[in-house]
Amino acid sequence: MKYRLTDHTADFGIQANGQTLEQVFENAAFALYDLITDTGILAGNQTIPLTVTGDDQNDLMMNWLRELLYLWNGMGMLVKQASVRQISEFRLTADVAYDLYDRSKHEIRNEIKAVTYHQLKVDRNTDGWFADFILDV
Repeated sequence: MKYRLTDHTADFGIQANGQTLEQVFENAAFALYDLITDTGILAGNQTIPLTVTGDDQNDLMMNWLRELLYLWNGMGMLVKQASVRQISEFRLTADVAYDLYDRSKHEIRNEIKAVTYHQLKVDRNTDGWFADFILDV
């Protein structure tokens, strides 16, 4: 399972999962955009490179999700897929496939206002990696 919703009042609590750290970041991106729109209908014919930095893995996840959310809120891009090319504790580079928003084709499921630091955590468990985060709606 790429992600699951966790119980959180008036916001979306998310746990993204993956066998690798790269997969956790990719699945966190998927969860964000799957809540915004039906990612299954996106073509993802356009791509952009994306680089984010952070003070640690939690900060890196926060900055990653904030940058991805800005692509929607600031640029009108709906992300189909994010492919992490390289990741370290402090830096991530990825290729992001997207469509530009078209009102006649794309339904917006939820308006995500922000990603919060509340309960943000990136860590390992017996199944691989996970990231817990909350989206403000």
